[in-house]
Amino acid sequence: MELSKNGDDLERFLVAEFLGRREERAFREIYRRHAPSLNRVIMRLVGGWNGDAEDVEQTTWIRAIERLDGFRWESSLRTWLTGIAVNCARECLRRQRRDLRVETEDQVAAPPPRKIHREIHPIDLERAIGGLPERCREVLILHDVEGYTHAEIGRLLGIESGTSKSQLSRARSAVRESLRDNNGEM
Repeated sequence: MELSKNGDDLERFLVAEFLGRREERAFREIYRRHAPSLNRVIMRLVGGWNGDAEDVEQTTWIRAIERLDGFRWESSLRTWLTGIAVNCARECLRRQRRDLRVETEDQVAAPPPRKIHREIHPIDLERAIGGLPERCREVLILHDVEGYTHAEIGRLLGIESGTSKSQLSRARSAVRESLRDNNGEM
């Protein structure tokens, strides 16, 4: 089969090879092409690369494999995989909230973030993003970090594009405020 340089054609070929013949090399190539962006999204959604992020990543790929034969190519494979990752991250965060309610006051409070003046430290930015409400964090990461349009975000999260825009605005304001609180004037 002659493949054009079009990435979509290659991805369709790889998916067909994996589904039709369970070709491991095809899956490895799909994984190689998409794992870095999925890992970034997952890491930011669950608050860092930790055991939860690893679980979300693994669950994302398992679900993708199980559902790949139902993928209809109405969006890019990257968008479809990201949607699965967002849903898996949401499930993880819901479990964390449930577990948090069960825990007692034996927890030790985290130390306050270190103040850095005039320069925003990447850790402070990650903390500010991590402190956002779940939906605002999802929209901010998908739009500002991953480059999805509001229409794509709407389809991924099941919201209107206008809702995506307003949540992005709220998220940006909250991040600015958090950074202002941690770093003084911005």
